[in-house]
Order: sequence, then C-alpha cells, then structure tokens
Amino acid sequence: MKKGFLALLMVVMVSAGMVFAQANMEMPADGTAAVVATNDSATAWGAAAAQAAQNPSVEDMLRYAIEDEYLAHAEYEAILAQFGTQRPFSNIVQSEVQHISMLTDVYDAHGIAVPEDKGAEHVVMPADIKEALETGVQAEIDNIAMYEKFLDSELLSGSEYADVKDLFIQLRDASKNHLSAFQNALKRYQ
Repeated sequence: MKKGFLALLMVVMVSAGMVFAQANMEMPADGTAAVVATNDSATAWGAAAAQAAQNPSVEDMLRYAIEDEYLAHAEYEAILAQFGTQRPFSNIVQSEVQHISMLTDVYDAHGIAVPEDKGAEHVVMPADIKEALETGVQAEIDNIAMYEKFLDSELLSGSEYADVKDLFIQLRDASKNHLSAFQNALKRYQ
C-alpha cells in the first residue's frame, strides 16, 4: 500500500511539473504554486501599462512613454516590411525615431538610464493594410490618452519637470497629427 501511494505521489508531482513547464511557470521547491512571468510580452507595456498605473512617478511616465514610442516605431517598421512603402506609415515611422530621440534627451537631462528597446517583442502583425491603419488609429488614440493622463499629474506642475511636461505636450500633439493621418488614410477603405 505504501509503495502504491508513493508511486502515485511521484506521478502527480511529475505531472504537476509538466503542467507548470507548459504554462511557463516554475514550481517552487516548497510545492506551492507561484506564477513566474517568463515572457515580457505577457505583461502590460507602454500606453497599456500607463493606463493601468495608479499614480505613476515621473520616471514611470517616462518609461511608459518611451516604451510606447518604441512599440510604435517597431510596429510601423514591421508594417512597412510586410506591406511595402505605405503612407502614412512611411512618414510617421521617421517621427517615431525623433520622438525616441527627444525622450532619450530628457532621460539624459535627468540622469535616468534609458530603457532597452523591446518594442519588437510587443508587435502584433495586422492581416492587411486596412487592419494596419486601424491598428495605427488605435495606437495613436491610446498614445494620446497616455499623454493626457500624464499631463493631468500634479508631479508635472512644478518647474523641476517643466521639460518633461513640455515634451509630453509635443508628443501628444504629434500623436494627434498621426491619428488624423491614419484616419484620413483609412477613409479609402470605407
């Protein structure tokens, strides 16, 4: 009886280990179940993370902003690679490079390390150019909402972060222009 119980226990433990491995989780040594994220794309990033954040610090805001700009750049590059030179992607992708550069300058001015560009890990490829334009519209709407949220923060009301506030205004306004370009291009498909 004791041997049968031990054999059954071993089967259960091995099976549990395989389930945890298939789910990208680790089974802790103490036998408790704990989820361990092993895929960065499974976590909120950029504007999505910003919208979920409660009372983000200025450093958090800068991180979400650069993540979202990295994502837009990577997404628009992937769309151009997949569908060829398409406006407005071909114009806007260059703006994203400029936005990243502007954010990098603010990071440097405040002595904050610039996060690594992992935008390509978060790209979801659209099926066709119409869907790509719809994706662009939604990305810019989310980007604008993110900057609006940041601009409402009391943390940006003082002079210490006036440069950050000014940059967020510039980036929000650029996203409004991008949104308009995507919406106009999308009209061809309606």
